[in-house]
Formats: sequence, C-alpha cells, structure tokens
Amino acid sequence: MIRQREHLQALLEMLAGEIADALDFERVEQLNRSFISDELRTQESDMIFSVPFRNPTEQCEEVIIYILIEHQSSVDPSMELRLLSYMTQIWMEERRSWIERKIPKAEWRLTPIVPIVFYTGTGAWKSPFSLTALMDLPEVLKRFVPTFDTLFLDVKATAPDELTQTGHALGWLLTVLRQEHSDPSAMRQALLDALAGLRDLQTQDREAYTRAILYLFLLILHRRQAGEREDLLHILTQEHTQNQEIVNMAGSIIELSEQRGIQKGIEQGARRTSIESTLAILNKRFPDADADTFTPALEAIEDLNRLKQLILEASVVESFRAFQERLEA
Repeated sequence: MIRQREHLQALLEMLAGEIADALDFERVEQLNRSFISDELRTQESDMIFSVPFRNPTEQCEEVIIYILIEHQSSVDPSMELRLLSYMTQIWMEERRSWIERKIPKAEWRLTPIVPIVFYTGTGAWKSPFSLTALMDLPEVLKRFVPTFDTLFLDVKATAPDELTQTGHALGWLLTVLRQEHSDPSAMRQALLDALAGLRDLQTQDREAYTRAILYLFLLILHRRQAGEREDLLHILTQEHTQNQEIVNMAGSIIELSEQRGIQKGIEQGARRTSIESTLAILNKRFPDADADTFTPALEAIEDLNRLKQLILEASVVESFRAFQERLEA
C-alpha cells in the first residue's frame, strides 16, 4: 500500500512530521531496486524512494527513504545491522555510478537516507535499534560504533487514534491491518470504522479511494477465514454498489476464489488462485494491455507470499508498465 505517493507522505507525517513538511512528494520517484536476499523475502520486503526537498540547497537536493517491511513476528535484534548493510549497498551503487559517469571526485556526495522499519508482526518489539546492543562493548570503544536514527512503526501495537490522527487514508487502512488476525467481531468493527473514516475520500480523490477499498477487499480475502469472509465482503460490496470498478473487480476475485478456493494447507491451489487473481485485476484495470504475457513469470514464482503481494500491487500500480517493473525487480 505504501507504493502510493499519498501513503508514503502519510507515513512520514506519522513518524517525522518535520521531514515530511520539507519534502516535495509531488516529485517522488520509486527506485525499483531491492536489497533483500531471496531467502529472506518470505519475512520481509523493502521499498526505496527518492524524494526532493521543497527548497533544495547546493549541499542537499533530495533524500532517499528506505522502508523495510518486517512481516515475521519474532523480533530480530540484528535489525540495525541489516539496515546499515542495505544503506551501505545504496551508497555503494551511488559510488559506482559516479565512477561510470566519470564524475570528478571533488563532486562526490552521498544522498542522505532515512531508514524506516514498518513492522506488521504480532510479537512485541522490545529490541533496541542499536549496534552496541549486539556487542559486549567497553566504554572506551563505543565511539567507534556507527550510529544512526531509525524511524519505527509497530502497526499492531499502535493505537487506532494514533494511526489516524493525520487524517490520511493510510491510517484507516492500517487500523484494519492491525486486526488481520483478531476475532471476527473486532475485525468487523475495524472495517466499519475504516469505511466511515474513508468516506470523505470518495469525493476528494475517487481513484485513491478505489485503491483503498481494493486493498481492504484483498486483505479480507487473504487474511480472514472462509467462514467470516462472506459477511465482511458483503459490507464492502454493499457500501460500493455504485462504484462499478470495485464491483467488477470484486466479482472477478470472488468468482476465482470460489472456483479455486484459498484453502489453508493447499498451497498449490492458493498459488494458482493468486496468479489468476493478479491477471484478472490487470485485465480489468488495463484492458488495452495483454496481462496474460505475465503468466509464465508469475507461474515461476514459488513463494506464495510474493504472489499475494503482487495481487495487492496489481490493484494499486499506476500503470501496466509499473507492474511489469515490480514483477521483474
């Protein structure tokens, strides 16, 4: 969901309002590069954005926002070390670019990076963001340890009123995400509250509203048990009978879900449903393109979580080409 410009801005406003105020999100650029190794993709993913300042200076024209999305519930005490590794890789790529473009060494300048950990796990995160926490370190050596600040959002541990205080749609979507594994009544109430909170967005930005509702639809489809999906999906569809785009996509996905079933423990069936759901969404959103050309690439993906992520991306990417770039990343 954070791939959208308005959601990235909302996230920065939640965590570091003074930084968000200084940035020009109208000119944000997503960098299609990931530093997550294949063996870690099931538990984390990352996104990288380049955002210019509203009033750039000769010393600094833009900043890189590096977002590490952590899915696993067991807290990793080495998080700061991993972040440092990913940030260093970004800077090393910048250095290689300077060399390839023959930039004079006197003009070499690294782009500052703001690291964000977006934690969606259920375990309490008590591990400090510090390299010194990984060391038995005498006081005399502490000054030799790299230090940097890390912005952190623990979705499940953050109260709904804190998530929604900026008024952005992202906050309401996160209030539903934080209930993804809760009891049915809590999930139902979260969905109703989110729909009420998002209502003004229908007239302010219909496209952004449609993307938000599709995210909720897919979250229910892939995170809730079959026995309660009907009630939750009914709430969504009843609310949007006049939005034909949502009705059409909802019908396509429900039909595929009923045909194939997303049954726990039957991974192959879930993979096939995920692939077909992705293609159905792309065909609905971009009827002039040939989404079926992605079939071989999607079928080659063994990771079910990656396929589910692609369903969400298919519902929110701004262009057919943008989805292709995410698929190839």
